[in-house]
Amino acid sequence: MRADACGKAVVPVPGARPPLPVSCGVPDAYADHVTELSENSPPAGRMKVVLADDEHLVRGAIAALLGLEEDIEIAAQVGRGDLVLAAVREHDADIAVLDIEMPGAGGLEVADDLRTAAPGCGVLILTSFGRPGYLRRALSSGARGFLAKDAPVDQLVGAIRKVHAGGRYIDSELAAAAMTAGESPLTEREADVLRAAVDGSSAAKIARALHLSEGTVRNYLSNAIAKTGTDNRMSAIRTAQDMGWL
Repeated sequence: MRADACGKAVVPVPGARPPLPVSCGVPDAYADHVTELSENSPPAGRMKVVLADDEHLVRGAIAALLGLEEDIEIAAQVGRGDLVLAAVREHDADIAVLDIEMPGAGGLEVADDLRTAAPGCGVLILTSFGRPGYLRRALSSGARGFLAKDAPVDQLVGAIRKVHAGGRYIDSELAAAAMTAGESPLTEREADVLRAAVDGSSAAKIARALHLSEGTVRNYLSNAIAKTGTDNRMSAIRTAQDMGWL
C-alpha cells in the first residue's frame, strides 16, 4: 500500500489504470464536473463576427447580447449590406450575421458575394419574414445558417457556433414552411420570362432579350399568372419570389 500526494491511502488494483493526480484540498465531488466538452460548449478561441442590420437599436441589442459570450467578439457593426465585405476583409471575420433586407444590398446578395470574395467567412441570415422562398434562396447563395430574427439569444449563439464549426443551422419552423411550399409549378421558360419582367420590361423588350416572339412572351406571362393564382405579372413575380420559385 502506498499514499498519494495528499497522504491518502491508495490500494493498487491488478490490471487497473493508475489514477490521475489530484490537487490537495479539492473536494471529490468536483471531479464530477470534469468532463469532455459537449456540443453546446463554446469552441476554443474567439470567433470574430461582423453584424449587419439597418435597424440601429436591433443591431445594438444583438451585439450587446452576443458580446456577453466568452467565445464571440463583435469585430464590426454595419448598417448597410454593401459595407459588409469590406468589414469582413478588414477584420478577417469568421462569421457574418446578416439581416435579410438592408439598404445597399440585401443579406442574400451579400451572402452570394462573400461566398466568392471571402469563402472562409461563414454566413448566417436573420429574417423577420417566414417566406419559404427566402430559405431556398439563402441556401443557394451559400449561407449556412438561417433563423428568425426573434429567435432566443441562446439559439442564435448556438447557430453561430455551429456555422463556425462548419455545420448548418436552419430554423425548424422556417424549414417546415419551405418543405410544405412544394415544387415550382412554373416551367423553366415561364420562370425566365418572370425574371426578365422584374424591372417592368415590356413584352417586346423581354422577347428581344430571350430571343422569343412577343406572342410567346405574353403566353408565358399569362401561364405564370394563372399558376401563381394572381391577376397581374408583378403579383405573379412577388408570389414566385416568396415561394422560392425564381
